[in-house]
Amino acid sequence: MVSTARRRAAIGWLFVAPWLLGFLVFSAGPMLVSLALSFTKYDLNSMKFAGVENYRRLFFEDGLFWKSLSVTVIYAFVSVPFGILGSLGLALLLNIDVRGQRLFRTLFYLPSVVPAVASALVWLWMFDANHGPINRLLGFFGFGPVAWLQDQRFTLGAFIIMSLWGVGGGRMIIFLAGLQGIPESYYEAAKLDGAGPWRQFRNVTLPLLSPVIFFNLILGFIGAFQVFTSSYVMTAGGPNNATLFYALYLFRNFFEYFKLGKASALAWVLFVILLAVTAVQFWGSKRWVYYEGDQA
Repeated sequence: MVSTARRRAAIGWLFVAPWLLGFLVFSAGPMLVSLALSFTKYDLNSMKFAGVENYRRLFFEDGLFWKSLSVTVIYAFVSVPFGILGSLGLALLLNIDVRGQRLFRTLFYLPSVVPAVASALVWLWMFDANHGPINRLLGFFGFGPVAWLQDQRFTLGAFIIMSLWGVGGGRMIIFLAGLQGIPESYYEAAKLDGAGPWRQFRNVTLPLLSPVIFFNLILGFIGAFQVFTSSYVMTAGGPNNATLFYALYLFRNFFEYFKLGKASALAWVLFVILLAVTAVQFWGSKRWVYYEGDQA
């Protein structure tokens, strides 16, 4: 007879099987196939083994690879910190107990549910050089119109400004949850010690909120390195490749140039970059992330 432990294990595997099958077919399987394709020269007409040639050409011959990588890195390292600060500041304001608090939270969260394409079209209108609201506002203060999406000096800055559209989204909700998880007794003890609002924020709120900041930081960088829709809809990578984000360059190689081997190599380089960035963040987190159960 089958033992109770084995029967329970079999039932557990039976329940896990749909997810496991889905993971193997739709995630692990395609990843392994793309890894294999990255070592081939594949253009739909023919496929032959090329070794590390795709990677060699990316690093030593492809100027657009380095251009797309630099655009994405600059965007990530500027937009993510500003986004974190904006979401944290908004969460602190929406955590104040005022009349209509739930309405304010809903209003600030609404932009995050707008589809990405619709959001890109709205910002395309806002950045319009002739009739956009942003240039009209600048004109009110005496500044001339700025060709936000036509002048390569301003396009990346425009995308960074546009990234702040998401400060009221899921990141803000996570910060709100973290703020509400801080016991009020900590603030009461700080007040008894004579701590003002700033010292309470610096010595109580930030340390206890550091795991949430760390979590949002990781997700922020992963998301920033995968920017695609806004660039594809608004500028198509221009002008002069000033908004050629890495994901857009990968898309072009796969769906426009049909260089499937090169596109697969680009995808794996991105995977390694994200893995390295995340590993560095985890390594650095030991110095500033505080968990409540940690011993001093």
